[in-house]
Amino acid sequence: MRTLLSALAATTLLAGAAQATAIYPLDRATILVSSPFDFKIELDAVHPEEEIAVTVNGKPYAETFGTKADYVAEEKGKDDAVLGSALILRDLALAEPGSYTVEVRAGDETRTVTWEVYATPAAPKARNIIFFVGDGLSVAHRTAARIMSKGMTEGKADGRLAMDDLDHMAFIGTSSTHSVATDSANTMSAYMTGHKSRVNALGVYADRTPATQDDPKVETIAEALRRTTGKSIGVVSTAEIEDATPAAVVAHTRKRGEKADIVGMFHDIRPEVMLGGGSAYFLKSDIPGSKRKDDSDYVAMFREAGYTLATNAAELDAARGSDAERLLGLFHTGNMDTKLDRSFLHQGTVGKFPNQPGLVEMTEAALDQLSKNEEGFFLMVEGASIDKMSHPMDWDRAVIDTIEFDQAIASARAFAETHPDTLIVVTGDHTHGVSVIGTIDDDKPGDEMREKVGTYDAAGFPNYTDADGDGYPDRIDVSRRLAIFSSNFPDHYETWRPKMDGPFEPSVQNEKGEYVANEAYKDIPGAVLRVGNLPKSADTAVHAVDDVVLQATGPGAEEFKGYMEQSDVYRVLVDAFALGAPRN
Repeated sequence: MRTLLSALAATTLLAGAAQATAIYPLDRATILVSSPFDFKIELDAVHPEEEIAVTVNGKPYAETFGTKADYVAEEKGKDDAVLGSALILRDLALAEPGSYTVEVRAGDETRTVTWEVYATPAAPKARNIIFFVGDGLSVAHRTAARIMSKGMTEGKADGRLAMDDLDHMAFIGTSSTHSVATDSANTMSAYMTGHKSRVNALGVYADRTPATQDDPKVETIAEALRRTTGKSIGVVSTAEIEDATPAAVVAHTRKRGEKADIVGMFHDIRPEVMLGGGSAYFLKSDIPGSKRKDDSDYVAMFREAGYTLATNAAELDAARGSDAERLLGLFHTGNMDTKLDRSFLHQGTVGKFPNQPGLVEMTEAALDQLSKNEEGFFLMVEGASIDKMSHPMDWDRAVIDTIEFDQAIASARAFAETHPDTLIVVTGDHTHGVSVIGTIDDDKPGDEMREKVGTYDAAGFPNYTDADGDGYPDRIDVSRRLAIFSSNFPDHYETWRPKMDGPFEPSVQNEKGEYVANEAYKDIPGAVLRVGNLPKSADTAVHAVDDVVLQATGPGAEEFKGYMEQSDVYRVLVDAFALGAPRN
């Protein structure tokens, strides 16, 4: 048996050694007909060009592609290390749908991939698409939001969220091309391009070269819309507008942190509506608060391109009533404050940015503006702080932002009632390891807070109220609260209480560069040190690999069903708009 296993292992190693490093797009890629993409072959060794044989469906690749790729004899890595030879062909587009099998041979290196190139229906199903992303939205966020917002009596919810009644559903896989775990860049990029990618990558396949903006590009939905339609495009987020999720609508970079460059990519596409935070990357370097390192003044450049600028809620409201052709709203130098801080606790940076609009107001302003276009629109709306507050396990802020996200969905559903040719999609880009496990009851006797956690029958029901009927609990620090916990965490002090004085910072860095529990919370009565289950390089909780739930309603929503990859979602969107139909 040992001999047989050794032989099998040797065969596997030999087979692996005979493989070319990579072909991009990867095996099983699905590609919209006529959609431009970059084709690249990376070889493990240096090969003369004449030694490299590439066929597509058995024919020389240039016959199918219509042109030859550029040959790179010695592709360089870090410190100019030679990685091997490469071929690259930019802006390839395949006009015929079907299966394309690409085979590469170079010496003893071989690789074969198969792509599916697909067309779409000839006629569009929808005129408008509103694509909602709750960043990090997990089932527990939805459950907690429903209970906090609507209440529960004798085991039945006293009301429903707007997202609850969307009539088509699917489970969505979120993993990246290189790992089972994922981030917001590659997950949202898969939604917005139809191609899976690597962690931190937007609109590209991450290749082996150190440069971050030469990787093989794929077309984004914004580019497809500009190429094939006259529809308007809108991007709304409570994060920096150039952050990973909104950036995925337009961007091409291996490194999501290249925010200054991503602003330039937005300027290339010029969505008709852009609303969110992140003004620091629009401001030229000599302006206080700027994070740019150059003299590019993107505020001025967008104004020159016909945008009306709004910097607070009053200016946004005024712009809604104007005849502005394009709308740029920048309401914070960084990420906007959470709903809990903006409207109720006035913590965070609300003192510095006191008049930020909410996600509902931004969504409604975007719909007002975009609906002026008779050809229709694509609008992406992100509830960003569901994720940004779940990382530090600040559950009340995360859940209140989930309620706000849902109220923005309610506004979109009201819009769809008078515009029935609108497809509404609601999903998350990834999940968090979060669960609601019961309640925390301050009225239980004793000082040990962990003993106040009620599970099973002892949980009862929380006592949130909503006397003013605004959909938000009147208080989050009620005596019996939801018990919400993460499955993963750094060292931190569990306080069992809402964070009333500002967003939670569970851990801080010590002199060794390790993250340790933040002792600012140590003396809160009942606080307990929780030793983390993550590496000490982690300062917050991390994303989970669990599937996300997608729900949708409107024309084309019936295509969402069962289990789907995030790249499959793009196909439903382009089907709804018929972006792959023959063009005259």
